[in-house]
Amino acid sequence: MEFIDLTAQQKRIRERIEIKISAVLDHGKYIMGPEIERLESELKEFAGISHAIACASGTDAILLALLAQQVGPGDAIFTSPFTFIASAEVISLLGATPIYIDIDAQTYNIKPENLELAIHALLDENRHLYPLPLTGHLPISKLNPKGIIAVDLFGLPADYDRINSIAQKHNLFVLEDAAQSFGAEYNGKKACSFADIACTSFFPAKPLGCYGDGGMCFTDDDKLAEIMRSLRIHGKGRHKYDNIRIGINGRMDTIQAAILIAKFEIFSEEVELRQAVAANYSDLLSPASSELTCPLVPAGFKSVWAQFSILAKDQSQRSRLQKKLQENDIPTAIYYSKPLHLQTAFSKLGYRQGDFPVSEDCSQRIFSIPMHPYLTKAEQEKITRVILNGL
Repeated sequence: MEFIDLTAQQKRIRERIEIKISAVLDHGKYIMGPEIERLESELKEFAGISHAIACASGTDAILLALLAQQVGPGDAIFTSPFTFIASAEVISLLGATPIYIDIDAQTYNIKPENLELAIHALLDENRHLYPLPLTGHLPISKLNPKGIIAVDLFGLPADYDRINSIAQKHNLFVLEDAAQSFGAEYNGKKACSFADIACTSFFPAKPLGCYGDGGMCFTDDDKLAEIMRSLRIHGKGRHKYDNIRIGINGRMDTIQAAILIAKFEIFSEEVELRQAVAANYSDLLSPASSELTCPLVPAGFKSVWAQFSILAKDQSQRSRLQKKLQENDIPTAIYYSKPLHLQTAFSKLGYRQGDFPVSEDCSQRIFSIPMHPYLTKAEQEKITRVILNGL
């Protein structure tokens, strides 16, 4: 049994993928070939947004977005500590300071009330109101609150109505980290359309993934789109050797775009298959509702189910259940075993155990089970039977 079965998907569309790869081999435009523009066109239409800018990875997408917003030393960016490092890594790479916001216990996304508290704590220089980072030689009063990176964890969009409202009140930009949520919905709109800029990832394990690395930025802002297109090709101006700004080598390979075009042809169907798998999991695990917490999708939201993550009663129960699953050749994973504020890379920020209790608690109890569109009911019954018997 596979945690994410890419083989089953590939068997279904192998011929289409090979035809599209062959087309790239025939025209030989391996960098920024015509498939890039076609992919951008199809995905921006799907997301309901004006501009899509393909790039080399989801991390590069966030980097391009922050560069376009001119983030740098002295800026503070608010984000989640319960996510993959890329969300905060790029903030630090640019010399800015991440300020972490504890998550909602049910959705695992930034809790808007905590965001409001953290902003006021920074503006009032009040570490008692909400945990703030150490800033080395720079006094906390010199930090400029500039933006928010809201993460759509496990495929579920964050609460953007409230986040955007807070951002507007404090003159902050909002970046939607949709690395796990492309294809999800919130109040009738598609993921990647909720913020000033949205960024997604096409890492192979994502709901829409290529066979390498890839990413994309989305925006309705013409100026930001123009800047990001320039930034992804070394700050290119009108021609190759007219560099009008400092950029990066953030281009997507044409072959990856060709693969994504083939996969996108069945993507909407796969999203619905994911809904069925998630609903079946929830039904099968309902007898254990007093012991385990299944994912919640609030009214008005539609998750794309990048993962199906369960909260055990405690760390001991999680370990016991994972061992039982492993003994039955069922793979599991933990997203995320250590929140960012406790990781060595961010130790200079001075955060401590207990600063973000919900993130810390979830990291000790959460585990994910196989989740993909081709998971059979028989496989789900086996997985859930092992879990229920292990309680």
